[in-house]
Amino acid sequence: MVARARTRWGGLVGGRRRPTGYFRVAEQDGVFWLDDPDGGLFLSKGINTVDFEQDRIRHSDIIPYALACNRKYGDRDRWRTAVAQRLTRWGFNTLGAWSDELVAVAGASPLAITPTLDLGRSHVWLNVSGPPEEIRQDFPDIFDPTFERHVRARAQDICAARREDKHIIGWFIDNELCWGPDWRGPEELLALFLNLAMDSPGRVAALDWLRKRHADFEKFNSVWRTPADSWDRLYRSGRITAPFYRKPPYERAAADEDGANRDEPRRSLFFDDCERFCADIAARYFSLTSAAIKAADPNHLLLGCRFAYVPPPAVLGAAARHNDVISFNCYGLDPKPVMDIYAATGKPCLIGEFSFRAADSGLPNTEGAGPVVSTQTERAACFRRYVVSALRQPALIGYHWFEHADQPPEGRFDGENSNFGTVTVNDDVYDELTRAMTSVNADAEDCHISAAWVTA
Repeated sequence: MVARARTRWGGLVGGRRRPTGYFRVAEQDGVFWLDDPDGGLFLSKGINTVDFEQDRIRHSDIIPYALACNRKYGDRDRWRTAVAQRLTRWGFNTLGAWSDELVAVAGASPLAITPTLDLGRSHVWLNVSGPPEEIRQDFPDIFDPTFERHVRARAQDICAARREDKHIIGWFIDNELCWGPDWRGPEELLALFLNLAMDSPGRVAALDWLRKRHADFEKFNSVWRTPADSWDRLYRSGRITAPFYRKPPYERAAADEDGANRDEPRRSLFFDDCERFCADIAARYFSLTSAAIKAADPNHLLLGCRFAYVPPPAVLGAAARHNDVISFNCYGLDPKPVMDIYAATGKPCLIGEFSFRAADSGLPNTEGAGPVVSTQTERAACFRRYVVSALRQPALIGYHWFEHADQPPEGRFDGENSNFGTVTVNDDVYDELTRAMTSVNADAEDCHISAAWVTA
């Protein structure tokens, strides 16, 4: 490919929009892009966790990557400069989530940033002790009167002072919230709320919601099968056990669901309650969080909440109504099937995490998301196929690789011990992977432009 003229941010010169001084969503010939602050046609090509202190060994204060970089660079500023130059050389233009933002200004060219606010999760942290990263990510109690005050205060504290920061593409609201059964547990969101502490606002609100929906307790209980004999007794009861369970969405088959519902008609009635409650939760969550961010910072984009898997349709609809971008993490071999669902909202889409691990890295790779392939050569090929497939989707505005450095073999805070890095824990570069990244990143805009031909 012939070298293209670019803005200082890495966007292509010659877009049809005037510079606004901030990143904006753009659409050209049916294809979504970002406009960078100088008016360039921009795709966010990022890497997550670009951080000197990436990954303490579980249950210790030892950070192998930091120890290696201290020996190699001498101090953090030299590391920041070296890493910024390296990322730019590989064709990346964005620091993904959980990165040291000083890296963005340490090189010859600026890097864009995408901070994560943790608006919902941080409300959970208020009432649970322990390090935030080790607290289970159940859904925040959005009916608690303190929730709205908390998200407004946190957005004000973090976003307001940075409303004129040109480096910020936008704000991620949260990361991988629990919208129902997933790897964290089998409970529906409604069941999670019903089993909050006895007098918690969320539990009371969930019971009130059910009572309003089902005026006749006996008909309600013919489906739910609780030991209570009245609404009043149900309010005073202990744990409410769900009468039915289903697989997580990413393991669920429509034919199996239909068959199970035919065999037990009450099952579909139960899950209808769960879906409708989840829709109301999503509407409230996205309304409150988006309003809090926009009140503090009207200049930057709302990048969504980084879905871990495709949520129920009503949740996705609420996200689309309140956010500028739908963000999601996708660890499959090909993002297209999942992206087709997100793109159907009509919103631009940002892949917040994806990755591939290789067995020849010497790391255990026993904990962590996504495929494990045999070799670094295969890993590089997987990156190329994945990103090219994503770029051919008109809705794409960016892709962020997880992550900058490998995890320690002993496991990080949650036990993950995988070869996700562009570099080892000793800061040695994976040459085959980064060569593939450099090549794909250089041609990314031309590939994405061709998405207009695919849809024509």
